[in-house]
Amino acid sequence: MTELSDIEQLLAKEEIKLLKARRDRAVDTKDWDLYLSLHAPDHVSHNEGYPRWENAQEMIENVKQLLGPGKISVHHSHTPEITFESPIKAKGIWAMEDNIFWQQDGEEHWLNGFGFYHETYEKRNGKWLFTSRSLKRTHIRTSAGAVTGATKP
Repeated sequence: MTELSDIEQLLAKEEIKLLKARRDRAVDTKDWDLYLSLHAPDHVSHNEGYPRWENAQEMIENVKQLLGPGKISVHHSHTPEITFESPIKAKGIWAMEDNIFWQQDGEEHWLNGFGFYHETYEKRNGKWLFTSRSLKRTHIRTSAGAVTGATKP
């Protein structure tokens, strides 16, 4: 295996940070084509409280349903810990906060979550892509009476 030089690692980390930034923007603006393009077709996801999603298409359909029309989301990802397994494979842990707002039974509701994204990435055809994601929340706050569909930790 050829190792990455320090400069190559820094450049790759910046590319992965941009990938993550685009992901957060795409999900919050509901740019589903962009969102899907950032994930490898064989991407797998698991968010606590939901079944595991076995490919990118299944993941995008579920995310579209969870955060679709009538819901506003605001995602913040920060303080990444990115490590390389090879020049084309990396792992990342990101501290996160998400806020979701919606109407339920004529009332405004919200969810405010905190935790960590655990992700893997691969460089395919010269482009870094998400290959897996697991969301582990450490704390969730919701409005009184909110129905989120997810199991609280």
